[in-house]
Amino acid sequence: MPKPGELIFAAPRGAVMPPRHLADLSPAERREAVAGLGEKPFRARQLSQHYFARLTDDPAHWTDIPAAARERLAEELLPPLMTEVRQMSCDNGATRKTLWKLHDGTLVESVLMRYPDRVTMCVSSQAGCGMNCPFCATGQAGLDRNLSTAEIVHQIVAGMRALRDGEIPGGPARLSNIVFMGMGEPLANYKRVLGAVRRLTDPAPDGLGLSQRGITVSTVGLVPAIRKLTEEGLKCRLAVSLHAPDDELRDTLVPVNTRWKVREVLDAAWVYAEVSGRRVSVEYALIRDINDQAWRADLLGRLLRNRRAHVNLIPLNPTPGSKWTASRPEDERAFVAALEAHGVPVTVRDTRGQEIDGACGQLAATER
Repeated sequence: MPKPGELIFAAPRGAVMPPRHLADLSPAERREAVAGLGEKPFRARQLSQHYFARLTDDPAHWTDIPAAARERLAEELLPPLMTEVRQMSCDNGATRKTLWKLHDGTLVESVLMRYPDRVTMCVSSQAGCGMNCPFCATGQAGLDRNLSTAEIVHQIVAGMRALRDGEIPGGPARLSNIVFMGMGEPLANYKRVLGAVRRLTDPAPDGLGLSQRGITVSTVGLVPAIRKLTEEGLKCRLAVSLHAPDDELRDTLVPVNTRWKVREVLDAAWVYAEVSGRRVSVEYALIRDINDQAWRADLLGRLLRNRRAHVNLIPLNPTPGSKWTASRPEDERAFVAALEAHGVPVTVRDTRGQEIDGACGQLAATER
């Protein structure tokens, strides 16, 4: 009999992963795969150039590869991974949410947000989520399966292509930030999320050439995975979805807290901050009359003061039929003031996307 939490990193039984894709493979593995198809190993670099540097997986554009080899290489190493089901935009087109259907019919979401000084993309790492947080639309749906590395990467490739081609108002632009805060618990799909981070940050044409410092990986607090991530030597930011400073409430809001308590989660985060040199982002969804009391703000401030941390307060984007809703403005202001009194840096997240089912999992739920 497994101990509570031991199966937390496992994919659901019967989950069918997609076919092998170039983005699943390291540069060395790509050369081996190409050679296994009877092609010269250097074709792997050509394929990488097309996909990661030129953002195209259409063999018709591969004019440097013999026509006879294109279709086979495309079929074996760049198979279709997802199809767009639906797009919704708001903020005059600056925020765009996309619903994707994967090869097995599973639905996932990604969101592209353009600001005056940056462009941020929020991506999914799992179809659904097994963490069972009661206020989260994705948590309510349960876990279907992990995404492959390539399925994660392809969300970003599609977003970068849209930015390059001027599909987002404001003219062509470059992606500056990626947050693993879409559907799923990233560290419960550790191997594939780490592979995606490598593909995103490897220099072109081996990868997309993005900065590790522009990537944020979130977690509800899977302590062994935080420790493992610390050993990777990355410069990505760690975001801890805390949502309550006391174990009694967090056991309910974030059920994994029954395995790893608040202090243990934060202790692991502080080690990551020390090793990476990056400030930890503490995510806190403000829920009316649940976790927004002044005494909880004071407790949170005492836990975080003099630490390398920043609090990101999130006005809850309520899901249809849910009893959970956003805090009153006066309670939000008091919460901010209490944290600032402890010298803890705090910001209130811009509540984009409410009119397009902005909470992760809401758009997918409407298609089920």
